[in-house]
Amino acid sequence: MRLTSFTDFGLRLLMRMAGTPERSFSTADLAQDFGLSRHHVMKIVQHLSHAGIVETRRGGGGGVRLARAPESILLGEVVQSLEEGQALVECLSSTGGACIINGRCRLKARLVRAEAAFIADLNASTLADIAVPSGIGLELARPPGS
Repeated sequence: MRLTSFTDFGLRLLMRMAGTPERSFSTADLAQDFGLSRHHVMKIVQHLSHAGIVETRRGGGGGVRLARAPESILLGEVVQSLEEGQALVECLSSTGGACIINGRCRLKARLVRAEAAFIADLNASTLADIAVPSGIGLELARPPGS
């Protein structure tokens, strides 16, 4: 199973915010910390905001912060939200894809169960479990050479 880079970076941003949940972060600072464009960070933050995982405020003293305590944010919930609309395989997409063995396939149900088990396993952990403690350098989070 492979998660999209959107989800990967969404999780990293949340891990960073969970380390100091009382703090608001600017999208510019988060973009710089992770070597991303501010536009990309803003798209991720907007998605997380619509999901009720983060909240945003404009203006001085504004920024993005967790909408709930990190202990109450399940990892599976986050992944499901960020991966929304990204089918594991084409036949699981909302349109059903273009599978020529549809109706006779013995794989589809197994993949649905595997995906559900993956999310259930992630839901056994919270954002607090993977928070990046404040004071830890983020240079380790960046890909080599960036």
